[in-house]
Amino acid sequence: MRQSQPFNLCFDAPSRRVLLLVSRRVAALLLTAWLVAGPAMLVAAQPNVILVMTDDQGYGDMSCHGNPVVQTPNLDQLHALSTRLVDFHVDPYCSPTRAALLTGRYSARGNVYNTLAGRCYLHQDEITMAQTFADSGYRCGHFGKWHLGHNYPFAPHHRGFHESLMLGDGGLGATNDYWGNDRFDDVYFRNGEPEQTQGFGTDVFFAAALDFIRRNRDRPFFVYLATNEPHEPWNVPPQYSDRYREFCAHEMHRLYGTIDKIDENLGRLLQFLAAEGLADNTILIFLTDNGTVSHGYQGGMRGRKGSEYDGGHRVPCFIRWPGGGIPAGRDVTTITAHVDLLPTLIELCGLKPKQSIAFDGMSLVPLLRGARDDWPARTLCVHAQQPGLPFHLRPQKWYRFAVLTDRWRLVNGTELYDMRADPLQQVNLAPQHTEVVARLRSTYDTWFDEVTKRSAEFCEVILGAPGHDRAWLTMINVTPADGERFAWSQQSARHAFPINGFWAVEIARAGTYEFELRRWPREVNLPFHAVPDHDAKRITPTRARLTIAGADVIRPVDPTTVAVTIQLRLEPGHTRLQTWLIDDDGTQRTAYWVYVTWLDKP
Repeated sequence: MRQSQPFNLCFDAPSRRVLLLVSRRVAALLLTAWLVAGPAMLVAAQPNVILVMTDDQGYGDMSCHGNPVVQTPNLDQLHALSTRLVDFHVDPYCSPTRAALLTGRYSARGNVYNTLAGRCYLHQDEITMAQTFADSGYRCGHFGKWHLGHNYPFAPHHRGFHESLMLGDGGLGATNDYWGNDRFDDVYFRNGEPEQTQGFGTDVFFAAALDFIRRNRDRPFFVYLATNEPHEPWNVPPQYSDRYREFCAHEMHRLYGTIDKIDENLGRLLQFLAAEGLADNTILIFLTDNGTVSHGYQGGMRGRKGSEYDGGHRVPCFIRWPGGGIPAGRDVTTITAHVDLLPTLIELCGLKPKQSIAFDGMSLVPLLRGARDDWPARTLCVHAQQPGLPFHLRPQKWYRFAVLTDRWRLVNGTELYDMRADPLQQVNLAPQHTEVVARLRSTYDTWFDEVTKRSAEFCEVILGAPGHDRAWLTMINVTPADGERFAWSQQSARHAFPINGFWAVEIARAGTYEFELRRWPREVNLPFHAVPDHDAKRITPTRARLTIAGADVIRPVDPTTVAVTIQLRLEPGHTRLQTWLIDDDGTQRTAYWVYVTWLDKP
């Protein structure tokens, strides 16, 4: 039974664990028996790979890591059946983690150090995990969140995935998400085209992944299943959140309800693999993209999402492959990171990349299989470059960083923590270990200069490339001037957030290009002066302006104008596109949505 008296914060009474309904616990135990005692399978030359990554779920947001409230029986079972990397690190924010995970290289090398403002596009010359698998004959599918660019050449179906079903690139409610998505019966994008779906978002993406596996089970497959949960907004059917309501404050019951939904679907995935005879020869990896957003239990670490302390970037990583010699129920305590997973999978799967890649990570196969005698000492670096206001146009040196070894954490260059004695990072030992501080500062200094060599470049959306006649630009990736404000969400657009800046673009072909400037997206299709509901702010622009490649065009706007359409003849080249909506009082804002079409048909 649940405790009869609620407590104020989720971590106030760790002894008061919420007991799961008996039926869920029994189901999990039966699943374990099935997975462990099932008939042995012949392991094919190349295993399948499923990589599950959740969004804003921290190390402590699961019951197997001691959370006293949330119940995650299926995650607990996967934990029991896996080798666990217990000192595993990512970036403190989502786009950088995804870039590093998918390339095996520090995210700043690919010019990803932010989650918006043109600095979350993964440089087109970076080789992704999907491209590497596809080169070796794998069928590759992506389902869920991407957040590395939604226009050509950055979307998942441009980066090696044969099939993708994704929500807006920045996540639910971003300006490049379909207007009004709320996780229930949403419109997602299949290989870039909108598709109406039915059901709750997490259910939809898991179901799509299972369907992809069914259709491709006769060849090796790679599935990247990246949920947008438990990222806000915490919209979830009430039966999942209500069970936690009396035990939590700060809306944490809704956060834990979204984790329940993830756990339920993970159980569905495990049952499916077992029933289809795929469990033995499938490498299943579970991790999260950064630290928790919870105000409750934080896994015994300092800091949350966005922090340079361990709570911002140390996350769970479970690896299960029963037919591949990776033992169950074993912890690897050596420091590891997201950049290690691609080199590891290349070795485990016998992949043959077509291009040589200078990885920052290293294969963890010796650690996974217990051969650690010659494992080298390592030093890793993380930085939290996502600012508040103002925006940093380029990464800032000596700004919110940590240097990591198996024993030490150097934080912001002045704080040194012995993680063996002080995992909560409370006692600064910098004055007593000046030589360690100097050595790790030097490591960071060299590392930063190396990984940010290309930070003056912009990853450009390519307009008019063959086969890619249309592009869709929104305010989430407007790059403001250094020190200016930025915005990302549909709520920012609703409230007419007064930002401006540019989109970095490349004109691929000479021809006539049409630019359609809008206050609201096409699916809303309202005039500039109108509002979709009482919660939105009305603006009254009288002019719309666009500049690109030396052209500077102004068009009138009246109360009935839905879109301002401008056609220009452009030559190939690298340039910047900028727009303005101008009120009579001089107030200027970017056009929040701009649709671009190459009109010259062959």
